[in-house]
Amino acid sequence: FPILFPQQSGLYEYKIFGGLADCPPKLCVDVYMDLDFRKQWDQYVKELYEKTYDGEKVIYWEVKYPFPLSNRDYVYIRECREMDVAGRKIWVVLAQSVSVPQCPEKPGIIRVKSYKQSLAIESDGKTGSKVYMYYFDNPGGMIPSWLVNWAAK
Repeated sequence: FPILFPQQSGLYEYKIFGGLADCPPKLCVDVYMDLDFRKQWDQYVKELYEKTYDGEKVIYWEVKYPFPLSNRDYVYIRECREMDVAGRKIWVVLAQSVSVPQCPEKPGIIRVKSYKQSLAIESDGKTGSKVYMYYFDNPGGMIPSWLVNWAAK
């Protein structure tokens, strides 16, 4: 998959193209959007929930990092839309970090302040799905960018 390298952060941005042969797009989207289900299969989730602040749904997600690194947390908004593009049904999910006073940083946990993700899912014309994802985050802390890039690969 192509990798972009923005000079300002020194960290990679990712564009990922793929497919899931036996998973229809609606099921992919439902699983992706289901935070409670993610807690069951993702062993790196320490805390994950959605709350409404000032009329806006906000997700809080704490991710377990291996020793000796500190855990990271994300505060972000996410939206899913089902679109019709020239007769093709495409689900688009957009997410990005936000700053919310009701979710202050916690001691010992590093807040990921720069996170952005775009996801598009559509039928592959058979029983499965085609998926496109753009992803970037800056895990912060004192981890050198070369190590973050190596680990992400």
